[in-house]
Amino acid sequence: MELSRIDTSVSPPVLEIPAQYNAAHDLIERNLPARAGKTAYIDDAGSVTYGELAARVNRFANLLHALGLHMEQRILLCLKDSIDFPVAFLGAVKAGIVPVPVNTLLTAADYAYMLHDSRAALLVVSEALLPQVQPALALSSFLSKVLIAGATAPPAPGTLRLADLLDSSSTAFKTAPTQRDEPCFWLYSSGSTGVPKGTVHVHSSLIETAALYAQGTLGLKESDVTLSAAKLFFAYGLGNSLTFPLSVGATAVLMAERATPAAVAARLVAHRPTVFSGVPTLFAAMLAGDALPEASKLSLRLCNSAGEALPESIARRWRERTGVDIVDGIGSTEMLHIFISNRPDRIRYGTLGVPVPGFDAKIVDEEGRPVPPGEIGDLWVRGSTSAKFYWNQHERSRATFQGHWTRTGDRFFTNPDGDYVYAGRADDMLKVGGIYVSPIEVEAALVAHPAVHEAAVVGRLDADRLVKPAAYIVLDSGHPPSAALAEELKVFVKTRLAPYKYPRWIEFMDELPKTATGKIQRFKLRSVRAEPEEPV
Repeated sequence: MELSRIDTSVSPPVLEIPAQYNAAHDLIERNLPARAGKTAYIDDAGSVTYGELAARVNRFANLLHALGLHMEQRILLCLKDSIDFPVAFLGAVKAGIVPVPVNTLLTAADYAYMLHDSRAALLVVSEALLPQVQPALALSSFLSKVLIAGATAPPAPGTLRLADLLDSSSTAFKTAPTQRDEPCFWLYSSGSTGVPKGTVHVHSSLIETAALYAQGTLGLKESDVTLSAAKLFFAYGLGNSLTFPLSVGATAVLMAERATPAAVAARLVAHRPTVFSGVPTLFAAMLAGDALPEASKLSLRLCNSAGEALPESIARRWRERTGVDIVDGIGSTEMLHIFISNRPDRIRYGTLGVPVPGFDAKIVDEEGRPVPPGEIGDLWVRGSTSAKFYWNQHERSRATFQGHWTRTGDRFFTNPDGDYVYAGRADDMLKVGGIYVSPIEVEAALVAHPAVHEAAVVGRLDADRLVKPAAYIVLDSGHPPSAALAEELKVFVKTRLAPYKYPRWIEFMDELPKTATGKIQRFKLRSVRAEPEEPV
């Protein structure tokens, strides 16, 4: 089985991917034998070298065959971030079996749906997550085996301990004869507006995101140590902590616990990562408290952000505290990773930058026609990493994947410099007085106020049933909520934006509803007030 060849001396990087190709084989073998003794992963239990990783991956591939699984079958991975995740993910891929990583913060009903929808024959689950997955197991007619990762106690009835099976498996394995364009893995997209969609990606896409974004845009290199707040089961985290470091022979730090400011700070100091990948909510939380270490205790050379728009005020404050810029970008589950981004040497605060070399983007109206610069429209993107389709959702596949183009569902405009500026999701946009208003723009203005920690803006009907902006505010400590402060915030926004954009209502909250990735769930806020009311 041949490896891909990447030439990053040109833009975009030139990739040569053979027709017979296996992504796991490529990511592992390109580091052997030259880096066999180098640390590939550091997790909560210790470290693993590239040679040890290769052996464990082969052991896992062998145990899948021993359990009777065959090429193209799916296995569900419900795993915390530890060495077990890359071992299971890459071992399955190497065997030609399709891993389906899933969010570890879901309900039993969600897992039941995914087990049934994917027809997974095997579940690999972290011991700590078994109680929340257990009720779903009996509901799947396709599931035949359950492997418990990190098990310290005897296995529960009907389950097997992953460690025991790995120990008894061979370290020699012949890579399955997969093709670069065949399904490699799935990721389930967000189900906030409906049932989750099984997004099917091919083998070549993993190395393509690494070449185009990690190497071609961020300049990731072998000497880097990476840390990602986004977990491996997300597209963003899968690249940050698996594909990207393995593609260049770097070292990745994994943490099983939630990415709180304290947890992240501890690893920034203990392991001295050089590249930190976060989300705006986390950057803001670290700046708001006392968890962020002094710059002298850090080894960061680069930070990047995705998941939601990064407010300019947060980016500037992070730079002031750490001396490091945040490279903001946007990606999606459908495109696998970031396709529009700032550059380390070209930061444009308040924008997402320009398309990553190798990707094309366009902003169109409802009829698919390009809109003029400065006008808000729907973002479509084109690139080789686009998903193949949504599993068992033909109509949604046809609506999203338009030939070479993928409809992102995001609203954007371009500024005079050609940078792409995020204007919210298509269903989040507000039309006030016949003019589109981006909730992101109003939120950024509110967060610039010294009393505001976080803000979310949604539409609310007034007494005339016309949509007006309403803001939900989380205050920084030391700033108690009051009617006077609410009025001050309205005036504050009016001085920075066109007057029609200011929030007619201000409501203070202890916290905002969010997804597992830290994205604000505006649809929950829209349901807070069901009846029209007068602005206050």
